[in-house]
Amino acid sequence: MKYLLLFFILLNTGASGQNPGPRLVAMGSGGTALQGIWSLQQNPAGAAGLKKPAFAIAYERQLQIPDLSTQMALFIIPYRRNVLGFSFERYGITEYREQTAGLSYARNFGQAFRLAMAIKYFQLSIFQYGSANAFSIETGFQINITENFIIGSHIANPNRSTYREFSGSNLPVKISLGASVRFSDKVLMIADLRKSLNHPLDVMTGVEYNVMKWFSLRGGASVNPFKQYMGFELASNKLKFDFAVASHASLGYSPQIALSYEF
Repeated sequence: MKYLLLFFILLNTGASGQNPGPRLVAMGSGGTALQGIWSLQQNPAGAAGLKKPAFAIAYERQLQIPDLSTQMALFIIPYRRNVLGFSFERYGITEYREQTAGLSYARNFGQAFRLAMAIKYFQLSIFQYGSANAFSIETGFQINITENFIIGSHIANPNRSTYREFSGSNLPVKISLGASVRFSDKVLMIADLRKSLNHPLDVMTGVEYNVMKWFSLRGGASVNPFKQYMGFELASNKLKFDFAVASHASLGYSPQIALSYEF
């Protein structure tokens, strides 16, 4: 019964959807128009402006269930206007496991336009049923309307890749449109619209407030389903520690932590 319940939760909350990392989760799980290493999980175009190699690792406990978790590892290598990104994510329990590996390429065309493409490899393993594999592609862009106002868009799996070995196990087709506005050195706000095929439109919004140079607070919400988010960041030179928690009205809390380092 325990694993039957976990499997039901996985089917309703996993769906091969990527975890965007604690910074973006804390701001409503949007971030299509944000920049940084966590953009590899949401819109790789946001990594195009990075100038130094960096890596990040993260861990999330899903719904406070000990056996149900997500682990992530990201790494970027910039070269002039080009950025290569590598990502790995593992989600689930021993009896049900989703793993994703990604390779992305982003390019900065001047100061106002960034473009990216990515290829993702997915593996789904179900105890006593075997495993299945699939590939998908992604593409996204960001445009600086002004120095402090950015819009972006991202599409995942336009090729409609599926796990052919498991009937009904489809990879999501997602289209996102987002904007970010920096009101000052302390306040950044984002808003996203996201549509997944066969799912209702989701709206996400969030804010980041830099209390001090080394400490930031974040909060946000999404509407479909309704979730609330909060988190913070501690920064020391090139090392950052991020924490976020997502609150679902019916299922409970999902906290996550991350460490990132810029060389």
